[in-house]
Amino acid sequence: MNLTLPPLSLYIHIPWCVKKCPYCDFNSHALSADIDAESNEALYVEALLKDLSTEIPLASDRELESIFIGGGTPSLFSATAITQLLDGVRTLITLKPGAEITLEANPGAADAAFFAGYRLAGVNRLSIGAQSFNDEHLRSIGRIHSAHQALEAYRLATDAGFHNINLDLMYGLPGQSIGQAMDDLKQAISLKPQHLSWYQLTIETNTLFSSQPPDDLPSHEKLAEISDAGIELLGEHGFKQYEVSAFATGGHQCRHNLNYWQFGDYIGIGAGAHGKLTSMDGGHISRRRKQRSPAAYVESAHSGDALSSENRLQDEDLLLEFMMNVLRLNQGIPAAAFELRTGLSLKAIQLRLLHARRAGLLEQNPKVLRATQMGRTFLNNLLIMFS
Repeated sequence: MNLTLPPLSLYIHIPWCVKKCPYCDFNSHALSADIDAESNEALYVEALLKDLSTEIPLASDRELESIFIGGGTPSLFSATAITQLLDGVRTLITLKPGAEITLEANPGAADAAFFAGYRLAGVNRLSIGAQSFNDEHLRSIGRIHSAHQALEAYRLATDAGFHNINLDLMYGLPGQSIGQAMDDLKQAISLKPQHLSWYQLTIETNTLFSSQPPDDLPSHEKLAEISDAGIELLGEHGFKQYEVSAFATGGHQCRHNLNYWQFGDYIGIGAGAHGKLTSMDGGHISRRRKQRSPAAYVESAHSGDALSSENRLQDEDLLLEFMMNVLRLNQGIPAAAFELRTGLSLKAIQLRLLHARRAGLLEQNPKVLRATQMGRTFLNNLLIMFS
């Protein structure tokens, strides 16, 4: 195997929320008296930086293309803590000039002083979890903020000087009509964000909704109508779809997520964080996972090893993971990138590619790996061909 080292990003996980949402399957924990002690900002930031210091030797001397601070609700952390965190990152690894630095913020955990402080710390992109601008629908999915608070969070972000803002919106909510889903999008569009993540509510295992599903979820037929109408509406207002659930104006695609979808490398630090790293000799790709429990993570990171598991991806894993990521992209990826990013031979999968093209799920152009419109609609069917 002779892999080319791809771009490198950093994901930082902050696992606490005010309240765990019933649809959320991320490693997040509701704040409580017990967890408050574990979540001491300075202690956790110190653990993150110790964790990062153990990852740096595995990443060669590459610069960071992007940083994404996700959760959980990172905006629960003070601007002082985020400043200490990003200053510490910069002392350990070089950031590429103009690196994208994103922080997730939830309405209801948004503070004007915090936003201004995040901006001064070097955060240059905010992702605000609005989810809906309909109070009834927000309650139906367990969100603790109101539509007014979502609008206020956006105003606070722009007042703080942010000019690269993503809004998260969901559709397929309990009792939601096509008109109501479009109203959410119209409200979001009127705010003039640079990016929209618009995705369907799905019932994931190990969530409250999996054991207590909400009533009156839209049918598959209605979901398809909502999706088609929403994509058309967004396109009319200059939002270009570049991934299944990602839409951007003026070239404001999320560079961090693009690196994931193009099968780039990333370091993951924080409780339950995952990472993907190509070895410095180009001989293999590994998945690295950190301790999920915040308390166990802090303790193990301070002792010098927060790793909970590591595994080298085998050929079949590489094939499926590569396709799962790149085929989500509207533009796909040059076919030559398959060998560069996986070390596998493109010739070895020609029969699978042929079957996918004959089924109308993959474009005919041999120089690009790109799903057709039907392939993106039936992405699971397409991916089965590479599993």
